[in-house]
Amino acid sequence: MTTKTNHNESRDIKEQFEAYRRIFGSIHCGAIVTDAEGYIIYFNEPYGQFLKINPEEQIGKHCTEVVENTRMHIVARTGISEINDSQLIQGQNMVVQRIPIKNNGKVIAVYGQVMFRDVKDVAKLAKKLSLLESKVKQYEEELITLRSTRYTFDSIVGVSNAITSLKREALKAAANSFPVLITGESGTGKELFAQAIHHASPRSPYPLVRINCSAIPRELIESELFGYSKGAFTGASRSGKPGKFELADRGTILLDEIGDMPLEMQPKLLRVLEEKEFSRVGGTSVTRSDFRLITATNQNLQEMVQEKRFRMDLFYRLNVIPLHIPSLRERRDDIIPLAKHLLKKLTEEANLPEVLIDPEAEDVLKNRDWHGNVRELQNMIERTLSSLEGNVIYISNLPFYLHGKPYEIKDGQGILIDENSSSLKSVHGEAEKKAITHALNSTGNNKKKAADILGIHRTLLYKKMRKYNIPLSYKGESSPT
Repeated sequence: MTTKTNHNESRDIKEQFEAYRRIFGSIHCGAIVTDAEGYIIYFNEPYGQFLKINPEEQIGKHCTEVVENTRMHIVARTGISEINDSQLIQGQNMVVQRIPIKNNGKVIAVYGQVMFRDVKDVAKLAKKLSLLESKVKQYEEELITLRSTRYTFDSIVGVSNAITSLKREALKAAANSFPVLITGESGTGKELFAQAIHHASPRSPYPLVRINCSAIPRELIESELFGYSKGAFTGASRSGKPGKFELADRGTILLDEIGDMPLEMQPKLLRVLEEKEFSRVGGTSVTRSDFRLITATNQNLQEMVQEKRFRMDLFYRLNVIPLHIPSLRERRDDIIPLAKHLLKKLTEEANLPEVLIDPEAEDVLKNRDWHGNVRELQNMIERTLSSLEGNVIYISNLPFYLHGKPYEIKDGQGILIDENSSSLKSVHGEAEKKAITHALNSTGNNKKKAADILGIHRTLLYKKMRKYNIPLSYKGESSPT
C-alpha cells in the first residue's frame, strides 16, 4: 500500500513538473530560473532561440557564463526583486524582471524574465510608448490650458493709489471663499482681477471656469450652468453634459456680465449659491459642488435692483466683497506705465527691438479720457506699432483722432505748430494736409494703410486728398500739392 502511494506521489510530481515545463515553454518571453548560487536549473525555448543557444545545454552552468550583464546571482544574494530593470543583451537594452523565490524567508531560487523575444518587439513597444507619451503630453497641455490662469497680481500694472489699494483688497479676498463682485467700465480689467484672485487662492490647483452671461441664449443658459442629463431635450448629447458649476468643483466660477442674467434664472442661481447643490436639466439626482463664486459687470446693479431688473436678494448674495475698478481717466498716473507695459509685451511677441514713447506723445496719451480703458489703449498701441518706422513713437505716429493738433514733420519727428501763428481754420487745414502726406509717405502711397494710420475710412481719405489737391498718384514730399 505504501509503495503504491509513493508511486502515485512520484507520478503526480512528474505531471506537475511537466505541466510547469510546458507553461514556461509557452511563454513568449525569455525565462530563466537559477538556484540560490546563480546556477541555471531552467532555461526556456524562446530565450534559447533569442540567444541562439541550446536551452538544455545551459542547465547547470552559472548564469554569468550564459547571459551577459546578468544580475540573477546578485538578486539571489540580496533577496531584493528587480522589476522592469534595463539589461544590455546583444547590443539591445531589454526590459527584464528578476524575482527571488523564498521559503521561510530564505532565497531558494531566482526567476528571471526578458520581456521581449527580439528587438522587433522592443521597437514596436517603443513606437507605441512614443505615441502614447505624445498624446499624454497633448492632453496635459489642454488640461493646463483649461485649469490654469494667465494672469496673477503681478500682471496688474499700475502705480496710482487707487490701483495699489484695490490690489491689496483683492489679495485679501483671495484668502477666503466669500463671493466677490467686480464692477467697472468695459476694458478696465475685471477678468484680470478675477484670474489673479483665483491664482492667489488655495483653489488655484483647480479650474477657473468662465462663462459670459450675455453671450448665451436665454433658453440655453440653464443647461450651460447646471448641465443636462441624456435625452433632456432634442439635440442633447446621449451621454449628457456637465454644467459650469459642476466643472468648477473645488475651483472658482466666474460669471461675467452678471447684469445680463435673465430675471427668471436668478432665483435658481440664488438657490445654488445658498445650497451648493443642483440638478441637471432633465435629471433627478442632486449634484453637490464646492465652488467659489466671482461675478463681474459693467452695469450698476443697485440701479437695476431699484428698477426691478435684478433681484435684491441675489444682489446682496453676490456683493459680499465688492471690488470696483476705476476707469483710466480716474487714475491717469497709470496710463503711461500701462502703455509702456503693453508696448514692451507687443514688441517682445513680435520679436521687435525696444520701442520708446516721446514725452510729447506721452502727454497726449495721458490727457485722453480713454472711454474704452485698457482695451482701447492696447488697440491704439497695436495700431501705432503696426505702421511705426523707427523705434520712437512721436505725436506724428499716433492716430490723428488722439491729438487733433496741427504738427509738421522735421527730422522724422512731429513738431507742434504754434496755433497763434495763423487762423485756427487754416492751421487745422494745414495740419490735416501734413498728416495725410506724412501717412502716405510712411506707407509708400498705400491708401488703405494710410487711412488706418489716420483713423479714417479710405473713402474719406480720397475725399480729403481731393480737398487739399493731393494727387492720387502722390509719390512723396517732392510731388506737387
